[in-house]
Amino acid sequence: MDLPAIPRIAFLASNAPEARAALESLMAVHAQHAPADADVLCALGGDGFMLQTLHQHGGDGRPVFGMKLGSVGFLMNQYAPEELVARLLASEPAVLRPLEMTAVTESGSSFTMLAYNEVSLLRQTRQTAHLRIHLNGKVRLDELVCDGALVATPAGSTAYNFSAHGPILPLGSAVIALTPIAAFRPRRWRGALLKADTEVKLEVIDPYKRPVSATADSHEVRDVVEVRIRESRNRTVTLLFDPEHNLEERILNEQFLS
Repeated sequence: MDLPAIPRIAFLASNAPEARAALESLMAVHAQHAPADADVLCALGGDGFMLQTLHQHGGDGRPVFGMKLGSVGFLMNQYAPEELVARLLASEPAVLRPLEMTAVTESGSSFTMLAYNEVSLLRQTRQTAHLRIHLNGKVRLDELVCDGALVATPAGSTAYNFSAHGPILPLGSAVIALTPIAAFRPRRWRGALLKADTEVKLEVIDPYKRPVSATADSHEVRDVVEVRIRESRNRTVTLLFDPEHNLEERILNEQFLS
């Protein structure tokens, strides 16, 4: 993605003290623009704030360059305010396509949300969740007894998915991961790799006795009876990274860390 020689930057910061201090410092050097008028968004914080920025501004079509000023920064660049414009102009894009979740609750309400990392289902009580898994309208697993299950994008595969022993997916692989969370039956089922255009339906068996919540990144819907998940057809976002620390390289490196 080509930026103008002097890009208009919109600085956005989390509420962390270090992020707020960095915001003031950067605004003293660079002109601050409203997100709607900017060529690029500069997000200051951690991965949680980056996801918040993508949910709030992802539909605007502007690239986002993040700088780490939080506890986790897999989606961020290092905070180094010097030569910021040169870094922006030399940055490499990573185009992400989120998941779209449609969740139906016991009351019949329907909620549609996007997830850039993962959609996860989790039991709400001490009772295990019982889920039926449909792929493109066909039942593939009649009953999964578990704490939950999740569907992760390549960008999100190194996060909750990896902690649940799911696979790390290469960026641009056109694959999503379906991963169980603490599966009890079938005990040896470790999940599946699916084409990105697969529609996954997770049906909750006996939702009144065994209630389940669904979460798209950090947005939760409780008491769901079914959740449909598929890659969004019409939404992409572009993250910008320093060439020596681009997202594809980071994801690859994660597979060789002990």
